[in-house]
Amino acid sequence: MTKTAYTGPLEHIGCCCHRIPTSYKAGMRVPGHIYANDTLLEQLRKDQAPEQVANVATLPGIQIASIAMPDIHWGYGFCIGGVCATDPAEGGVVSPGGVGYDINCGVRFVKTNLFLDDVKHRMRELVRELFETVPSGAGRTGKYKFDAVDTRRLMGEGPKFVIGRGLGVERDLDHTEANGFIDGGDPEQVSDHAVKRGAEQCGTLGSGNHFMEVQVVDSVYDADVARAFGLELNQVCVMIHSGSRGLGYQVCDDALATFRNCPQKYGFELPDRQLACAPADSPEGRKYIAQMRAAANYGFCNRQLLMQQAREVFSSVFGRSWEDLGMEQLYDVAHNIAKLEEHTVEGKKKKVWVHRKGATRAFPAGHPEVPEAFRAVGQPVIIPGDMGRASWVLVGAPGAMEKTFGTTCHGAGRAMSRTAAKLDAAGRRIDRELEHKGVIAMASSRHGLAEEQPKAYKNVDDVVSTVHDADLSRRVARMRPLGVIKG
Repeated sequence: MTKTAYTGPLEHIGCCCHRIPTSYKAGMRVPGHIYANDTLLEQLRKDQAPEQVANVATLPGIQIASIAMPDIHWGYGFCIGGVCATDPAEGGVVSPGGVGYDINCGVRFVKTNLFLDDVKHRMRELVRELFETVPSGAGRTGKYKFDAVDTRRLMGEGPKFVIGRGLGVERDLDHTEANGFIDGGDPEQVSDHAVKRGAEQCGTLGSGNHFMEVQVVDSVYDADVARAFGLELNQVCVMIHSGSRGLGYQVCDDALATFRNCPQKYGFELPDRQLACAPADSPEGRKYIAQMRAAANYGFCNRQLLMQQAREVFSSVFGRSWEDLGMEQLYDVAHNIAKLEEHTVEGKKKKVWVHRKGATRAFPAGHPEVPEAFRAVGQPVIIPGDMGRASWVLVGAPGAMEKTFGTTCHGAGRAMSRTAAKLDAAGRRIDRELEHKGVIAMASSRHGLAEEQPKAYKNVDDVVSTVHDADLSRRVARMRPLGVIKG
């Protein structure tokens, strides 16, 4: 499909929510719901991503609506920022395109007891040592090597396996979504090729929009929740964004090849072959779920090892142990995943497959899957922005359970394609522009910085304002970048 401006209907139906009616496209089983404020709505119409929202609405077993977050942009099959829930009791499907190639791409946020005055004169040294220590870039391998047996153990046990080797502490798990382990993964179902790709990549950033960033809290919006999260003004933190690397990519690729003929086999039609899917309770569906869960556990391991390397670098630069520096994990959230969850649908509780592709959980206070440490206030929600502006910590809100299957945005969302961003950056030094803004940036290539320049992204403040106003998640604290490493 050619990506042109979207010219279809977008009916305003409530605070920051716009509907694509089922009459728009033949085969739509439910409407599309897109969350965007007025500023983002203008950008949205220039993208073809709303068409993908309508396409997802044709999936068998889909419930209530095909949903998109305000960071919506074009993706493979599903838009980035896409959410849908399917009921397996009604023939509901699982779709690799609704999870994404980078299974369990997500964000980990690490606090410190350092403040801006402690680090501002050492940022160049700190960023350089992070860049030289933490492997970044396409295809890069790291210092942690696992044979095939241990790589499958990573998928079967999650971060508990590497913590058992001294690479972290048990309390890290208490502050990780699902305690860093998704039950039901079967590493033996994952292809040897995928295992080989992942064997030397655990503990590496990768390329594209993945990063490790040193940040400072520059605004606190909810003092009570910030206190519960252990955040305060001028505090230095570290944000890590990566996923399951080549292993997850291969799992997705393998599944798409398997699913290619499933629509014909199970008697349904799709408007886009990139939506390839199978009933969740079919042999193909069950196999993919087992593979995806295993790859997700690997993704949690990857971020665990990335965090541990960050801890080691801070310890080296500041001459104190990471424990003494207070480098404790606030939370780790997945934003490319499908999970079987209980939700209320038209007054009835159902177990549904919630696909979140470039979207993240935002469970409110009291939800049983919110870690005990935060259950009184709600789940921490980690929202990265671009290298030049800001990132956010939010907290899950009740409206998410009512409107979006407990989901909110996952980041700023691209405003320009990578190709367009590189063309726009031609002849410019993005690193120098960032340094002029007070941000030290290091990357494996100039192309990487050009593709990820701040202008390539929507303003994350607009995205966060939308989900805050829609009661999907509430603002807690805003961080601005001090230094970043990228692939």
